[in-house]
Amino acid sequence: MADRRLQVFHTVARLLSFTKAADSLHMTQPAVTFQVRQLEEHFNTRLFDRTHNRINLTDAGRQVFSYADRIFELYAEMENAVRAITGEISGALTIGASTTIAEYMLPTLLGDFKERYPDVTIHLKVSNSEGIVSMVENNAIDLGVVEAPVSNKNLVVENCKRDQLVAILPPGHALAGAEQLTFARLLEYPFICREEGSGTREVISDYLGQLPACHAVLKIAMELGSPEAVKGAVEAGMGVSVVSRATIQKELRLGTLVAVNLDPPLDRPFSFVHQKQKFRLRVMEELLEFARAYCRSRAEP
Repeated sequence: MADRRLQVFHTVARLLSFTKAADSLHMTQPAVTFQVRQLEEHFNTRLFDRTHNRINLTDAGRQVFSYADRIFELYAEMENAVRAITGEISGALTIGASTTIAEYMLPTLLGDFKERYPDVTIHLKVSNSEGIVSMVENNAIDLGVVEAPVSNKNLVVENCKRDQLVAILPPGHALAGAEQLTFARLLEYPFICREEGSGTREVISDYLGQLPACHAVLKIAMELGSPEAVKGAVEAGMGVSVVSRATIQKELRLGTLVAVNLDPPLDRPFSFVHQKQKFRLRVMEELLEFARAYCRSRAEP
């Protein structure tokens, strides 16, 4: 409802990047540039200094950005106040999720949410946990769902549920019949790992660092960018790995992989992460509450 030029300017000023703003707004970069130039023509002054492929706000730009913040906060208050009276839940949200969560948790959650609130439009961005936290920090997404601890104390982090990680091996592997395995024993074999920045990779590294008896170093035979790729490599006998139990239900039913619990056990939180906005649109509040209820209903007994 707010002036489109002001919305586009506010996003560019927040991210200090026309490219990132275009991605966040689902626009082309020339369209973003055009909207900003229109606003500069309206005020008859430059709002950004553009030097050496970097941009910064001018004095006038900082003033416009400050007022835009207050304007959008008032718009959000107004929309929430009216929708509280009418009961309408609509709008658009951009959610970011790490790969494991996007593939194995969110489809059901978002499908159920969309069925209840058909007028809500949801955009989903998928990256590793590090990338999702960065998007939240830059306000490129409204809500992130990640599988690793978040160190930024300026963000709100809410644990959703615990996720168990297990060793996976091909059937017939020498360790396939074990009831549980130490990580040191597992590391006697080539290890297939997620890429740097992955929540799974980070959790495994932290776990190894807390095991004083485990002096082994990860012998990474292969780094892969998704749970599906890791599972495929293990099925092919290229090594062993550790993944979320939630990602291997189909393979366990088909007998193409064997899962063995780790000793000591390894689990991690799936967490919601978002900015500490003073005011949020009602659709965001509804999604958060819906997601909390979804996680409670699927919590481990």
